Amino acid sequence: MKTNFKVIAFDADDTLWVNETFFRETEEKFCALLSDFSTSDETMEVLFATEMQNLEEYGYGTKGFVLSMIETALKITGNKVAQQTLEQIIELGKKQINQPVELLDGVVESLEYLKEKGYKLIVATKGDLLDQERKLQKSKLEKYFHHVEVMSNKNTADYKKLIKHLEIAPEEFLMIGNSYKSDIEPVLELCGFGIHIPFHITWIHEKSKEEEEHPNWIKLNSIKEVCKLF
Repeated sequence: MKTNFKVIAFDADDTLWVNETFFRETEEKFCALLSDFSTSDETMEVLFATEMQNLEEYGYGTKGFVLSMIETALKITGNKVAQQTLEQIIELGKKQINQPVELLDGVVESLEYLKEKGYKLIVATKGDLLDQERKLQKSKLEKYFHHVEVMSNKNTADYKKLIKHLEIAPEEFLMIGNSYKSDIEPVLELCGFGIHIPFHITWIHEKSKEEEEHPNWIKLNSIKEVCKLF
């Protein structure tokens, strides 16, 4: 892979720090709250469908997730969900938002290395702006990044807008992330480059049917392997 990039962008959730694990833990507790009304599989099916329906209104992030859990509880119980259960759902969301940031192994060392090499590093992530800003602040990683972009989505148009803002050509842009669907595929469509580092847990919505063979991207097992490329 080429190395003369002007900008190297990092996804945040499950690329720099743990995220999806907390969603799974919250989902398990949510299913337990509704166990008198449906099985865990049934609850998860309704929850995922509700999240997909609500994406355009709520976007990505914990706040939209909590609202979808509340709506799911109303659907499953036929609007008979107890007030106490609703309060517990809200508390689950607050607990998730306030989780300490757990950096993935090798993140600090890799950022230090690339920064010393003179690369301009940015964060390019999606989700709730306040939530992502809070996590970045907790992570103590702000000093490594020249720019932070929190997008409502991550499609080709979003990356095109970002690259234009950075005043570089797509071929000068490298995206590093855990989702092929959101972090790699749209960038390839613009003739940019990507490094895919899968996380051991992937949200169903982020799973891609197939990963296209393309000379502009590679897959690594760990962010620690990035340094060996530069």
